[in-house]
Amino acid sequence: MKVLVVEDDAKLSGFIQKGLEAEGFVVDLCSDGDEGYSLATTREYDAMVLDIMLPGRDGLSILRNLREKRIETPVIVLTARGSLNERLDGLKLGADDYMMKPFFVEELAARLHVVARRASGDSRSILSVGAVSLNLLSREAKVGETLIELSPREFALLSYFMRSPGRVFSRAQICEHVWNYHFDPGTNVVDVYIQKLRKKLGGDLSAQIIETVRGVGYRARKDEQR
Repeated sequence: MKVLVVEDDAKLSGFIQKGLEAEGFVVDLCSDGDEGYSLATTREYDAMVLDIMLPGRDGLSILRNLREKRIETPVIVLTARGSLNERLDGLKLGADDYMMKPFFVEELAARLHVVARRASGDSRSILSVGAVSLNLLSREAKVGETLIELSPREFALLSYFMRSPGRVFSRAQICEHVWNYHFDPGTNVVDVYIQKLRKKLGGDLSAQIIETVRGVGYRARKDEQR
C-alpha cells in the first residue's frame, strides 16, 4: 500500500514512517497542509493519515476539499486524546476512521488495511492465487500449508500482483507503487525481485503464479485464482 502521511510533528511522523515501512507500506511524508493537499490531489494513494493541526491548511479543510473534489482516498484522521468535537467533525466530513494520539503503529497499519479494503470493495484479508496465499493482517505467506519467509518488500510486491490477478503491470508502475520512485530504464531491480520471489515460491508449477508478459511487464495468473 502507498500511503500519504501529513503530520507536522517530525518525531511522530518519523515514527509512523519507520513503523509502516517495516510493515511493507510505501510512505510519503509531508509536514505542511498546503503541500499535503497538493500531493493528495495530484498523486495516487491507497490511503492517507491526516493530522488536524497543521501549518497552512488544517486537516479538516484538506478533508473537506478532497471530498468536494470527489477524491475518495480513504483517510484516517489523527486527533489529540479527548478531542471529541474534532473526531465528530472529521467523520462528518468524510474521514474513514480516526486515531487518538498516542497510538501503536501496528494498530495504525491494521486500520489502514481495513479502510483501503473497504474503499476498494475488497473485504478479503487473505489473497489466494493457485497454491499461494497471503494473509494481509498477519503478513504470512504460504505455498500450500508451507510458510514462506518474505521480506517486507517481497511481500509488498507479491500482494501488489495478487490483488489484481490477470492485470499486467509495467516495470514503471511497479517501481512507483512498491519502491516509491520513478522507473530508471537502467535498473533491473524489479526483475531481480521477481526472480527472488519465484525462487522462494519453489519449483511447484502451481506456485509459480507470476507471469512475464514479454515487452510489457508482469502479472499474476488469473485462471488459478480461488
